[in-house]
Amino acid sequence: MRKLASIQKIKEILPIEGADAIELAIVNGWKVVVAKNVGHKVGDKVVYCEIDSFLPIEPEFEFLRKSSYKKMGEEEGFRLKTIKLRGQVSQGLILPLKEAMEVAGRREGIQHLGIWEEGDDVTELLGILKYEPPIPADLAGKVKGQFPGFIPKTDEERIQNLPEEFEEWKNLPENSFYVTEKLDGGSATYYYKDGEFGVCSRNLELLETEGNTFWKVAREMKLEEKLAVLGKNVSIQGELIGEGIQGNPYKIKGQTVKFFNAFDIDSHEYFNLPMFRILIEETLGLETVPILHLNFTLLESIGDILQMAEGKSSLNEKTEREGLVIRSHDRTISFKAISNKFLLKEK
Repeated sequence: MRKLASIQKIKEILPIEGADAIELAIVNGWKVVVAKNVGHKVGDKVVYCEIDSFLPIEPEFEFLRKSSYKKMGEEEGFRLKTIKLRGQVSQGLILPLKEAMEVAGRREGIQHLGIWEEGDDVTELLGILKYEPPIPADLAGKVKGQFPGFIPKTDEERIQNLPEEFEEWKNLPENSFYVTEKLDGGSATYYYKDGEFGVCSRNLELLETEGNTFWKVAREMKLEEKLAVLGKNVSIQGELIGEGIQGNPYKIKGQTVKFFNAFDIDSHEYFNLPMFRILIEETLGLETVPILHLNFTLLESIGDILQMAEGKSSLNEKTEREGLVIRSHDRTISFKAISNKFLLKEK
């Protein structure tokens, strides 16, 4: 489960040019605009809530009502998005520990006196959920069951949450990584295991029903037949894109899947890059997501990676790409960098 709210320390506080009432606080690799009158200091322990957090209706969050109020199904709350204040990108929310403990105590019906340590996950204590936009009926489908436990889900960590790891990875040999474009669609997983073919969205396995886009595309691309002849238990994962999906930013006709993972179910290992490309492109006759750099050396800073993430999509030069996914060739390292330009345009 994604750690949406956690205990972190403020690493830096920086001025914002031309701003008297606000300043910039740095938490991990995230930049958050905060009010000066709160009195945040470097080294303070705070609760950091990531973008995509859906905060409950509580007095401490009411200042967000004008900018962030949303309904998610029948649930009311406040969605945290990437915003820009006085020309400065701000991502997430920093909450003083005292306020966070008051929220937690109120929700639990007791005075919350717990000792929170750096890195602790307080998402559930604060009643925070991940914001999920409404899913069209043809993408939701009828549920067969939960996502299979024998396949990893597709959800790389954001680079801003990996500052210490990033410093270690920079010491790896040159050209240890490859870079793909992160497409704006729906995560799709297709597997063949012990003679059974399965189709999954990001979190669920789906029954084959008339009109369901995940299954429709699987049949059009003959995925069951192609996986069956491999003679092994395998899954392939990709991004479902096209008409009716996220507004079809790439302006393509119909729907298709561009693949980014292949996974050996029996050995519980990802295919490395050469094996992945042979399987997807040559053996199965399918397409990968756009591969932007085959031999990539990490840049100096997380900020450099985020700047690199911005740019036009390989699939449509008029569309801002969602970002990048960077993986090591041996598939032991994988993370994503989402374009701030893309995030600022999110509705």
